[in-house]
Amino acid sequence: MIEKQKVAEFYRAFVDKDSSYDGIFFAGIRTTGIFCRSTCSARKPKIENCDFFETAQESLLAGYRPCKRCHPLAYPDQASELIKTLIAAVEENPEKRWKDADFRAVAVDASTARRQFKKRFGMTFVAYARARRMGMALKDIREGGSVVGAQHAAGYESGSGFRDAFSRIMGAAPSAGDHCVFNAEWIDTPLGAMLAIADDKALYLLEFTDRKGLFREVERLRKRCKAAIIPGTTEIIESVEAELDDYFAGTLKRFYTPTAYVGTAFQTSVWEALTKIPLGTTCSYADLATSLDKPTAVRAVARANGANQLALVVPCHRVIGSNGNLTGYAGGLKRKQWLIAHEKKTAIDCP
Repeated sequence: MIEKQKVAEFYRAFVDKDSSYDGIFFAGIRTTGIFCRSTCSARKPKIENCDFFETAQESLLAGYRPCKRCHPLAYPDQASELIKTLIAAVEENPEKRWKDADFRAVAVDASTARRQFKKRFGMTFVAYARARRMGMALKDIREGGSVVGAQHAAGYESGSGFRDAFSRIMGAAPSAGDHCVFNAEWIDTPLGAMLAIADDKALYLLEFTDRKGLFREVERLRKRCKAAIIPGTTEIIESVEAELDDYFAGTLKRFYTPTAYVGTAFQTSVWEALTKIPLGTTCSYADLATSLDKPTAVRAVARANGANQLALVVPCHRVIGSNGNLTGYAGGLKRKQWLIAHEKKTAIDCP
């Protein structure tokens, strides 16, 4: 996704239909699910309803489909009839996995399609169709859909193939501007899949893969740390995976895997305070604020609690409302309820 400082510039160009930006960026419209060229003549949405991307492939992987008015995939000149035919066919059935017989059905030579898409968009037609499927699947996950359902919708019969594809789009190969390299690994748990990101010294992120806004968290982490994020494991990831197994088995009272906080000084103080809430107990946001000698900062504490990127390891799920009710949890209230009950049992069984 486009860097934050360029968003205002690109939005102005989008509103002004500035042709000098054609091909420089693509605009994804959240309210309609389409992506457009800078010169699109359609009515422009508010800036908060726009996402900006450098390539068509990034737009597809984010779950957007090409606009039928400005035809963003026709850049830089008019697309051939073959390309138009295949793009229309993909939109008619985005979940299809293309085989030789499918090309014959639309009177298209598969090798010709490959060459034309590669020349035009820098990716083959099969890669384009796969990106469209994967984008839809990941969008469904972001909106709370089933990971297994998304896996099948994307055309992956095996979980490992889907996980590999999922990991590949989390980051890019290291570049000269990257200061470090993080690894990303998919971890299965009884409460659903989790994504772990770490280097060889510390764990930076551990989140349920269906958490809303997960990809934006990953992008913020990448930019703040100036890191490339690539698939693979490290000793740190292996450590937290083993600890998660023990945690869900009810034999782990606390996590020992080294962690790294990426946030403000205030957020870090809140996250550190969360790790001091004893297993099997809960506290309120007001209690947490008081423990930090900031009794009037309840809302700020709540925001910092919600910005925690180390689920379970930093137990933000142990914070509840002052009235005793469960409050918002990015992993879902059902998970929060389960985790609190599980930890109470663990505290009794493993004193």
